[in-house]
Amino acid sequence: MSFGALSAIALRAVNLGARNGGFAHDTGEGGVSPYHLENGGDLIWEVGSGYFGTRTKDGDFDPAQFEDKAAHESIKCVSLKLSQGAKPGIGGVLPGAKVTAEIAETRGVPKGEKCVSPPAHKVFSTPRELVLFVAEMRRLAHGKPVGFKLCVSSSQEFLAICKAMRLEQITPDFIVVDGGEGGTGAAPLEFENRVGTPLTEGLLMVHNALVGTGLRHRIRIGASGKVATGADVVRRLAQGADYTNAARAMMMATGCIQSQRCHTNTCPVGVATQDPRRQRALDVGDKSQRVERYQRSTVEEACQIIASMGLRTPDDLRPHMLRRIVGQLQTRSYAEMYDWLDVGELLAEPPEAWAHDWAAANPDSFHPTIQESR
Repeated sequence: MSFGALSAIALRAVNLGARNGGFAHDTGEGGVSPYHLENGGDLIWEVGSGYFGTRTKDGDFDPAQFEDKAAHESIKCVSLKLSQGAKPGIGGVLPGAKVTAEIAETRGVPKGEKCVSPPAHKVFSTPRELVLFVAEMRRLAHGKPVGFKLCVSSSQEFLAICKAMRLEQITPDFIVVDGGEGGTGAAPLEFENRVGTPLTEGLLMVHNALVGTGLRHRIRIGASGKVATGADVVRRLAQGADYTNAARAMMMATGCIQSQRCHTNTCPVGVATQDPRRQRALDVGDKSQRVERYQRSTVEEACQIIASMGLRTPDDLRPHMLRRIVGQLQTRSYAEMYDWLDVGELLAEPPEAWAHDWAAANPDSFHPTIQESR
């Protein structure tokens, strides 16, 4: 969650909790602020289409600024945001009332003006250009891990990225799959409810596409989208993820009561406001402990579930261990319900269910080379 969307006090609490709990804190796309760095917690620097914190005056990506900031010891990896679950296809919005002088300086935007992320990136427009830009970001970050985050739209587009990765022999270190069920105060309601692939389907597609193209062993997959409990973590690991992210649940651990006033700058608990008086409602020492305890308890809960299944590690989780009720008297496992590709299967002989999308995927265009029949 970005500085601007969240208050400085909330960021201090989350970052201190992350440091004490031994987990990473994602900056959101609003840039790296002093409050992300103050307590020394590990940071994932998220760079969106607005390039906030690493942009020129014209809104282009600034390589020199990026290289300088990525060198900070607290920044452990960089995540390029292509899209997010609550609003795929459009950019984020920070109302002008929340763009204080401090936020304007952090983001590199005018004070007091509405801050809108462009819907698309300027530095790439094709799958091949995307993977080349990932490589350039990794070079500028001097070898720190670089990945990207997306909410899946069509499998053709992601398969096009897979083809580009194979042709250029460039892979990200990780891919975060965000589910369409994600939520934010900066998204139109129709987008939250109707646009973007749900996490289960998006995660399974990305995992299988990487397996089918022989790339899975080179890329870690993160899952994000209403991951709040230990059972949520176990479910996503069984579906193919290597790790999970949490946003809304962490906000609630920090004190969010979902008053839905984020965009008005009148958050009553100090989490999503830039009003100094309202921020006094949030005690950093207390809330950082809550953040730490929440994360620790969730992981312990996940470990207990895994142990109760007779498994030794999360790596032993498999799709057949996850079941869904499909009728009044019937359940089926995820191994039965979904197609699971073998390593390199798309390269050898794509199965019928994947053949059309694989043929249509174009590494030099996000638009398919074969049009859908109408």
